[in-house]
Amino acid sequence: MTTATQTSATPALPEDRIPILNRLVQRPEIGALLGALVVLVFFSIVADNFLTASGIAGWLDDSATLGIMAVAVAMLMIGGEFDLSAGVMTASTALVTAALAVEAGWNLWPALLVSLIFALAVGALNGWLVMRTGLPSFIVTLGTFLALQGLNLGVTRLITDGVQISGVRSASGYESAGWVFASTTDIGDAHIQASVVWWIVFTLVAAIILMRTRFGNWVFAVGGSLPSARAVGVPATRTKILLFMGTAFAGWVVGACNLMRFATVQANQGVGLEFQYIIAAVIGGCLLTGGFGSVVGAALGALIFGMARQGIVAAGWNSDWFMLFLGILLMAAVLVNNEFKKRAERVRR
Repeated sequence: MTTATQTSATPALPEDRIPILNRLVQRPEIGALLGALVVLVFFSIVADNFLTASGIAGWLDDSATLGIMAVAVAMLMIGGEFDLSAGVMTASTALVTAALAVEAGWNLWPALLVSLIFALAVGALNGWLVMRTGLPSFIVTLGTFLALQGLNLGVTRLITDGVQISGVRSASGYESAGWVFASTTDIGDAHIQASVVWWIVFTLVAAIILMRTRFGNWVFAVGGSLPSARAVGVPATRTKILLFMGTAFAGWVVGACNLMRFATVQANQGVGLEFQYIIAAVIGGCLLTGGFGSVVGAALGALIFGMARQGIVAAGWNSDWFMLFLGILLMAAVLVNNEFKKRAERVRR
């Protein structure tokens, strides 16, 4: 007697029945969320005023401008590129605005518009050069970084005989421009800066674009495999140029926030911060190879920066310890992100 043996493949579970832990490991920002919770709990224990209204306002303020840039840089990194000119762009745009408003006597709003056009033009040039020449974006934007740094110093010395431009508060249009970019909202004892609002809006808009639009699909596609993206009809050149313009726009916003708040801008402002933007994005789940990451995670990475920097001060420790913390955090983030990516790929299979 022959006994028939039935074999059948196990059907794939619908998404709503996939175990919650498996779904969580597919989210790039989960590591940053866990890290933020650990840092929050740690400093709330060792620093007395860390969770007070003023303490929270302090580390949100510290995180905000970094977070705005980290979100834009994260989108660019997901698209497979880097922008080393992102830090100096915050100074360049502020200097253009200040020079026109203070030295040339313009109203601040036209000055801001000209500096925005300047930023978008530089961003578009970066993207076009990367796609046209095939050179690594690291090299192209390093050249832009050096050019802008030299331009900032040279032009500022030429028109002011110094390295800074001050007096923006006396410029026409400061009252309205200052309200948009540097106003303060009081919530109890907390004084929330306008840059925090800009940070939240940036994160929400970027998350919607990345996860809910065709352009977001294009970003993941060009970052994962440029030849494959082109083969299926993705407008790769346009997508990458727009991503570089996005980091330039973020630099303009940060430059405007800093200029309106402090009423002065230094020619070397922002130099070196580009690495912090990249680190925040990596902490948030972005891989250096592109095609994987989260703008929400990048915002959480910036939050970790702010909490750690302010927490170390609130605990009465030497601020030099922050760099040690940053190095350890970066190495841990890279290892965790790689592990989460491997687990996510196994879950999808």
